Amino acid sequence: MITAPDAEWLASFVRGLVGDRLCAAGNIAPVRSIYRWQGEVHDSGEALAVVRTVPDRVPEIMQRTQREHPYVVPSVITLPVTDATPEYRAWIIEQVTPV
Repeated sequence: MITAPDAEWLASFVRGLVGDRLCAAGNIAPVRSIYRWQGEVHDSGEALAVVRTVPDRVPEIMQRTQREHPYVVPSVITLPVTDATPEYRAWIIEQVTPV
């Protein structure tokens, strides 16, 4: 999951990840984020991308996010997938496999 201040920036970023076969897909939704930053509580709108990938691709996604993201400390977290349909799992693996 990756958050960003702007949905269009995030859509472009995720499009690049898909294009480079780092993830199979991404969903982007508006979210309201409440967090503490530099001693102050903030309440603001952001965009959230949920991307589907395999563990081997996560380090490169994190590195790219660190390089390109507009935030000083980008929010990038991974959650393990405990189950998926075999067809969907196979599709993800196929999409992130270099050609």
